[in-house]
Amino acid sequence: MSIFSEVASMFIERQDQFWNLMWEHIYMSVLSLLCAVLIAVPLGIMLSRKQKIAEPVIGVAAVLQTIPSLALLGFMILLLNQIGTVPAVVALTAYALLPVLRNTYTGIKGVDPSLIEAATGMGMSSMQRLQKIELPMAMPVIMAGVRTSMVLIVGTATLAALISAGGLGDFIMTGIDRANNAYILLGAIPAALLALFFDFILRMMEKQSQGKSITPIMVVLGISLAIVFTPLVTASQQTELVVGGKVGAEPEIIANMYKHLIEEETDISVAVDSGMGSTDVAFNALRSDEVDMYLEFTGTALVELLNQEAEPGSSEADVYEETRAGMSEEHNMALLEPMQFNNTYALAMNEDLAEELEVQTISDAASEADNLVAGFTFEFADRSDGYKGMSDVYDFTFDTVETMEPGLRTRAVQTGDVDVIDAYATDADIVEFDLTLLEDDQDFFPPYQGAPLLKEETLEEYPEIEDILNQLGGEISDEEMQDMNYMVDYKDADPSEVAEDYLTENGFLE
Repeated sequence: MSIFSEVASMFIERQDQFWNLMWEHIYMSVLSLLCAVLIAVPLGIMLSRKQKIAEPVIGVAAVLQTIPSLALLGFMILLLNQIGTVPAVVALTAYALLPVLRNTYTGIKGVDPSLIEAATGMGMSSMQRLQKIELPMAMPVIMAGVRTSMVLIVGTATLAALISAGGLGDFIMTGIDRANNAYILLGAIPAALLALFFDFILRMMEKQSQGKSITPIMVVLGISLAIVFTPLVTASQQTELVVGGKVGAEPEIIANMYKHLIEEETDISVAVDSGMGSTDVAFNALRSDEVDMYLEFTGTALVELLNQEAEPGSSEADVYEETRAGMSEEHNMALLEPMQFNNTYALAMNEDLAEELEVQTISDAASEADNLVAGFTFEFADRSDGYKGMSDVYDFTFDTVETMEPGLRTRAVQTGDVDVIDAYATDADIVEFDLTLLEDDQDFFPPYQGAPLLKEETLEEYPEIEDILNQLGGEISDEEMQDMNYMVDYKDADPSEVAEDYLTENGFLE
């Protein structure tokens, strides 16, 4: 089967999801364009009257566009203290200001001065000149700026999936995580076509203006407002609880387990919002009430959220109790009973290379560190319970370390671009690609048992969910979790169905 046949088949299977993400992408893009136009056009008009400050102000807009879009999204999360559509729209608006602002200013300043002089001689006021002469004459130039901004917004909006804003970027990020080109194309091709479609519509409007009227910009604003306010008219009843999840099959499977269990035993409606990127993004979403709970790991919470070090060789029970108490005391959050599987960090190599170099433990890797290229995720490379701390405990560093997205590191180790990667004990990649996990012979990595993390006030409002979620305490072995991850990552099974099948087979659901 060709890649495009695979994409077509995937589209047929996931039509509901596709159209939902397409609508999210359109909504986010149009809202951002609307905000950019409403800010930049009036500002450009004002600057055409106050030329002394024009260049500095346009320069500020230019600086905003030089900031990498991903960095701008991250900054907006910190500034607004939330994730999702709002910070995405603010970042996209800032990114789109320059073309509209510069073209508005340039278009108005480019109007023939003799026309302005003649209009003034006829007794027209400044506002009348603007409405009757300057804006109509400048409209083609302004519309060219709007077209440029629209294309920038649609393309950049795919990155908004990293902060749980949805859109077609969800497919792209899933494809990167699973090293699945079909998913990537299912997001990338429609995004490109959407950009071309919007550009075509705006180009038609631009041609219609030709110095005659300001109708095109009014049409853009009208359509944008209609799209923006549509959800307010058609909005359905909100779900009561939202279960979040980081990027990856495992968090999405477990999030769906929480959903199935809660909805099975209560009348509470639950939504799943997975793919929230790193630990910081997921935790900020919980703190800002963007989500009500998510799957967190005991070792991650202890080190990253409580800034504590786990004692080498600490038991799973000790780490859990220390983490549970700390999360309650410092953050007023409840960490419920952990599941059995321990998705601990590990270093992995191709089985053949490990045998050739006789590397079985992390200490063995130290003797080959100068000859090995490491490929680590951004989070692992920067965490004290990751590469930073491991280097201190084992007293060595790799000569070359490449950082990359989780889904890419497995592909990189298979192609030989890197020799050692970070992995998780329940990764499906371990089985699929015959990877060898290096023994943590100095017991550096703490236990990482998954457990629901939620605010204590959520438990006060919904006390019944504690016993419901604690049913999974001590359940799900490493092998069972690895098998479920494999079904999602390599068999393209639906995470919700995988979760439901496990719960049904093990007696949690009827």
